[in-house]
Amino acid sequence: MRYDLVIFDNDGVLVDSEPISNRLLAAYLTELGHPTTYEDSIRDYMGSAMHRIHDLVLERTGKRLPDDFDDVFHARVFAAFERELKPVVGIENVLEKLTADGVPFCVASSGSHDRIRVGHRTTGLDRWFDDGRVFSSQDVGRGKPAPDLFLYAAEQMGAAPQGCVVVEDSPLGVQAAVAAGMDVYGFTAMTPAERLTGATRLFTSMGELADLLV
Repeated sequence: MRYDLVIFDNDGVLVDSEPISNRLLAAYLTELGHPTTYEDSIRDYMGSAMHRIHDLVLERTGKRLPDDFDDVFHARVFAAFERELKPVVGIENVLEKLTADGVPFCVASSGSHDRIRVGHRTTGLDRWFDDGRVFSSQDVGRGKPAPDLFLYAAEQMGAAPQGCVVVEDSPLGVQAAVAAGMDVYGFTAMTPAERLTGATRLFTSMGELADLLV
């Protein structure tokens, strides 16, 4: 189906960052006295804005994370991105096809603008996403699963929600897209299909996504 706007999540959809960031998040939380495995991090925090990590830790333990938690975590993540980050296999073909077909697209991520930009520069995806196509939970205050970010991105790109499709790989992102009244295609490379309840369609590779977006 042809849409008026394709909204991409960033981590795990455009850049293969989820294994890196969740490995580091689990290690840092454990270091701070909140034992967390990689699997715990994927289950509990994948797709979250930073404020949700703080909220969940406080809710579960009654203790606040350090004031410099975000800065330290992002420094570790950015350094790892510079060494290890790659684009998701096949995503550049999808972006090329959308561009050739004249279909507008953007990115709407729970990550900060700095995180998005570091990842795009490292992987070369920055050529597809100028500043007018990059939206962060920083822009709206409430991250996923609230619909605010996707609604904001659609408004800024001049598209009605019902004409948009979101490409997501996290349960929180799927929930946010559904709440925004948008179609959502769930990427099951890292997330089991049964956790992406509510997705309009599911796909396992970017080759499949290119066909879905025709």
